Amino acid sequence: MGVLDGIRVLDLSIAMSGPFAAMKLADLGADVIKVEPVGGEWQRRAAAGGARGREVNASFLSLNRNKRSLSVDLKSPGGLAALRELVKTADVFLQNYRPGVARRLGVDYETLRELRPDLVYVSISGYGESGPYAARPGQDLLLQAMSGALFSAGAPGRAPTAAPYFLVDAFAAYSAFEGALAALFHRQRTGEGQLVRVNMLDAIICAQMQEITVRTVGGVPQTRGEGIHAHSYIRAPYGIYPTADGYLALSFAEPAVLAELFGEPRLAPFEAERDGFTRREEISALVEEHLGRETTGHWLEVLGGAGVWCGPVHSYEDLLTDPQVVHNGSFVSYEHPTEGQVTTPGFPFDLSASPQSVARPAPVNGQHSREVLRDLGLSEEAVEGLIANGAVFAAG
Repeated sequence: MGVLDGIRVLDLSIAMSGPFAAMKLADLGADVIKVEPVGGEWQRRAAAGGARGREVNASFLSLNRNKRSLSVDLKSPGGLAALRELVKTADVFLQNYRPGVARRLGVDYETLRELRPDLVYVSISGYGESGPYAARPGQDLLLQAMSGALFSAGAPGRAPTAAPYFLVDAFAAYSAFEGALAALFHRQRTGEGQLVRVNMLDAIICAQMQEITVRTVGGVPQTRGEGIHAHSYIRAPYGIYPTADGYLALSFAEPAVLAELFGEPRLAPFEAERDGFTRREEISALVEEHLGRETTGHWLEVLGGAGVWCGPVHSYEDLLTDPQVVHNGSFVSYEHPTEGQVTTPGFPFDLSASPQSVARPAPVNGQHSREVLRDLGLSEEAVEGLIANGAVFAAG
């Protein structure tokens, strides 16, 4: 039994942040019903990286396991009425519409709490639900750029490099997941529901707690350098360095220790805390010169054996077969009715008394429409009537 067994979540979100947050609730045992349009959520057809499945694309599979699918037309009276009945049975309602859309559809917090006063309503937006940027598209790259993070690495005069994954979406998802759990705990203690607002901009700002405070409290500006350096507020050497056959990640190494291991007297005079910031270009250049002379494996053995913090730079292919990743069981595999075997990242934490598992593959659009409506007590005739008039879509 999962820790959220008995909790029902209505997931009306799209793209990544909302579905990811809802999936985390599902992984903990909540009954998550993905309420999607009769044509299915657009992510079913969006080919991330060109990875087109037979019927369901990889991005949808990655964000929707352990959910049931109700496919309904909320613009039809019958579809909206069915959803409102479902709200009466729900504990959490999650959406990431643009500001104003939920109200136009009649699924805003003020409307739904009349149906379920103790409802936990989670609303995710890009920049906030009001203010000068409220109508802007809340897209990950745009928010990474706005957040200030991109000027903490790289060289001056060169374009900043964004994270190669949807960093802001992930932090927003974790924030929504955390907010939903906090609100459920509050409800357990008080019997009160509440509105949980999450915006992607605040999520990525909060993720930079240390870096931004260095600027606001310490007064230290972000300074990018010409040499290899991965973070403007970390002393050199710190970054990804080329080796004779690949790359090596090097973190918080003491120049004096490297001087001995490299046989490089020019590094010996540098003191980490004294010179690691002010003379980082010189330090990084010397480190780069030596690391390029031998293979990654050589340096992992030599530097790692001496206690220097270093590690390999993996591709996804490397990651899948890494011994620690295999040992941890970091990935899960399951059979999908249309896509065959699906392998995705698993669970970020382990619960000894209520372990997580994949009880349901990502659903086919409308796969559980009949089942969900029957759960509400609708007669077979009423269910089939909604399907026949197009208010609801049911697979099969």
